[in-house]
Amino acid sequence: MFVPRTTQARRLHPLILLGLIASIAGCAAPPGGSPAAAPATPVSAIPYDDAVLKAANGLFSTAPPAAAKQVLVIDPLIDGSTGVQSAATQSMEERIVTLVKAKYPQFDVQPFTAANLAKSPLVFIGTFTPVNPQGQTAGVRENFRICLALLDIKSGKILAKAKEFAQPGGVDISPTRFFNDSPTWTPDPATLGYIKTCQGTKPGDPINPLYWDRIMAASLINEAITAYDAGRYQQSLELYKNARKSAGGDQLRVFNGLYLTNWKLGRRDAAAQAFGQIVDFGLANKRLGVKFLFRPGSTDLMGDRQVAGQYPLWLGQIARQTAQHQGCLEVVGHTSRTGPEPINERLSLLRAQQIKQRLEGDAPTLSNRTIASGMGSRETLVGIGTDDARDALDRRVEFKVIDCKAAK
Repeated sequence: MFVPRTTQARRLHPLILLGLIASIAGCAAPPGGSPAAAPATPVSAIPYDDAVLKAANGLFSTAPPAAAKQVLVIDPLIDGSTGVQSAATQSMEERIVTLVKAKYPQFDVQPFTAANLAKSPLVFIGTFTPVNPQGQTAGVRENFRICLALLDIKSGKILAKAKEFAQPGGVDISPTRFFNDSPTWTPDPATLGYIKTCQGTKPGDPINPLYWDRIMAASLINEAITAYDAGRYQQSLELYKNARKSAGGDQLRVFNGLYLTNWKLGRRDAAAQAFGQIVDFGLANKRLGVKFLFRPGSTDLMGDRQVAGQYPLWLGQIARQTAQHQGCLEVVGHTSRTGPEPINERLSLLRAQQIKQRLEGDAPTLSNRTIASGMGSRETLVGIGTDDARDALDRRVEFKVIDCKAAK
């Protein structure tokens, strides 16, 4: 039976999932100076379907042979920058399951549940990340990087790895229902551990402890997300409650799930309490991004009843929890990469100032404890510039905990 490793509680320093790496343009070295770095070589991307199959075949064909058929579970694939599940990651998983059943009979694919984890199975994970022509998560993202890993629960080691680059044609990265509805984003230790286990590792490396220690909770969260996406909100709520009580259940996905299910069920007080937990989680991690939807080119919030009706609750909880923490905030506006950058920077600042004023209206004591700034499109998480649900996180407003001296 699989038993997760026990760990001491951690208070993590701010974790940034997306390391924005600037491309260095080649130029001649100055006399007597160090040679300039050469431009990164463009990656070779192939059609999406071909890339998925090539990566999966590469992974399973290099996995160590086993004497008996092995149980295989798939922890749903995610975006490697945001942790979001999308139509593309679901499509990848479906293709991989079909491939395994047709070509690799040594694996018995089972659902990713706590009961199946108790069988000490192999665990399949993967990330699907928008990247620029050089394969980096910076600038204009024109391709996708597929990273796959096969994990051995018994040994706690990575058995096999594979990586390919896919062209964008036919790729739909629209978030699945739960992630589309989730109001907030922050770098989450559990998601970071998943990504780090898949990326930047090699066979034989240990499973990242941030993921390993929370894998049982991840299976409960997966069941809760599945129920939410199917509209079974009461069932989803109970699963999120169970996940919250489990070891490693202190995750943003859980808090977003508790908020969303309570809101869908009309339990406004419980939803407000859950959003307060989201804010506390963000403040503890020094950073919280919220998906406020603004009218294009404007500082006015959109009037969509399904979303805009929640804004007073969100702002009230952010103001209340921040005031109680006696901390100071930098309210940071962000935009997608479309449009001239000087305009994007100005617009993102004005939007941040608008949210700052709303917060101070709810909690006047914050007037000398908050500052507003605009990043424009310099810190995009998705970077595809579609200005729709696919890159909504690029148009977020973030709340960053800062030294109160900086707010003076």
